[in-house]
Amino acid sequence: MDSGHGDVLQGECLRKPDRKQPRLYGVGDPMAMFSSDSSCLSSRGRVIKWFWDSAEEGYRTYHMDEYDEDKNPSGIINLGTSENKLCFDLLSRRLTQSDMLHVEPSLLQYPDWRGHLFLREEVARFLSLYCKSPAPLKPENVVVLNGCASLFSALATVLCEAGEALLIPTPYYGAITQHVYLYGNVRLAYVYLDSKVTGLNTRPFQLTVEKLEMALQGVNSEGVKVKGLILINPQNPLGDIYSPEELQEFLGFATRHQLHVIMDEVYMLSVFEESLGYHSVLSLERLPDPQRTHVMWATSKDFGMSGLRFGILYTENQHVATAVASLCRYHGLSGLVQYQMAQLLRDHDWITQVYLPENHTRLKAAHTYVSEELKALGIPFVSRGAGFFIWVDLRKYLRQGTFEEEVLLWRRFLDNKVLLSFGKAFECKEPGWFRIVFSDKENRLCLGMQRVRQVLEGQSQVVEDASPCHTQDPSTQPI
Repeated sequence: MDSGHGDVLQGECLRKPDRKQPRLYGVGDPMAMFSSDSSCLSSRGRVIKWFWDSAEEGYRTYHMDEYDEDKNPSGIINLGTSENKLCFDLLSRRLTQSDMLHVEPSLLQYPDWRGHLFLREEVARFLSLYCKSPAPLKPENVVVLNGCASLFSALATVLCEAGEALLIPTPYYGAITQHVYLYGNVRLAYVYLDSKVTGLNTRPFQLTVEKLEMALQGVNSEGVKVKGLILINPQNPLGDIYSPEELQEFLGFATRHQLHVIMDEVYMLSVFEESLGYHSVLSLERLPDPQRTHVMWATSKDFGMSGLRFGILYTENQHVATAVASLCRYHGLSGLVQYQMAQLLRDHDWITQVYLPENHTRLKAAHTYVSEELKALGIPFVSRGAGFFIWVDLRKYLRQGTFEEEVLLWRRFLDNKVLLSFGKAFECKEPGWFRIVFSDKENRLCLGMQRVRQVLEGQSQVVEDASPCHTQDPSTQPI
């Protein structure tokens, strides 16, 4: 398919067919690998520390040896963390304008825990416009928190009992595991998707209602109660965009089983391929169950402000809104930040005419560069023109096709001063998939891809020496 967006396959190794019965579902058990000798901590504290020790290794290593063109040119290039680093110039100019600087007594006092009314009114207007809602959205349905991590944690805690589960298709943004477990002791039930294409109208890692039904039935058979479904749209790490028809089918499935739906739409304005049509769940004419549909969005991705920590929940269920707002005592924002965010979100002219067009142009250029590099290396990948990442198939660089080899390859990248994210962190069922983030400046992106190439060339020689691999026709084919 096209170079800049699509599903691409080049030179994939032939493999013996997998005769095992495919796994259709799984139930996450965060404690399965737990070990800790921190006797000074509570049991909860030991679990929390273990997550930090085990899940944040690459990120911590990066921050101890961060690349800087002048001060540390041999440092680590981060192509693993999903941040948009392309538009600081635009944002810094806007955020330092005089209308952003304002102080009054109410901004320095305790607010309504849902967020200042002036901010919730602007959020409602912003979502109404950019989500293309059929009717104006209401400020009373908005709750403001310090980021989507807090939102996941709060929603899991108020919707589920300890030990219950939320259904989620895999691969998915792996930090959600921590978000729902560390406070609420809520587990994730996996709907395993795979890269196999079964027909002309199918795509790799495609979610269907049939797969949801089978996974739910399997999880229930193990005695685990499922309370909700998490959907990420656009999807991370696949870049998938669900059509209105798919959204209605998934929501209908949830309604039949009386499940809540948590819609993560944090990349909704980062669809940079013009031919794609993105539809927010809030754009649908009718929701099957509005009282169980909860939408989250944040400025972290679409506005490149992951450090600002601003997230919103939109829900028509006032019981859920009130319960989440109560947790805003621990996850609220300062009044000064709320004022700045209101000023930013109400500037529709700047957002529509300046920021979004330039952001999409830069994202597309960076995406095109990395996808062309991958094609030159003969590496298959999945990417559909949304988000900041390309889902890359490095299975041919694993001799035995195991998750242990996947981690070893990840460490080789890190040793070669480039940080990627490996598939197991996204609960991908197939070892060998990696996520590459392309939303970075040209100099870091070029150097990062050079380092990726060096590792893969060395690894290719290792695999060839161990067991020669026969390749398919090197012409581009869809996965």
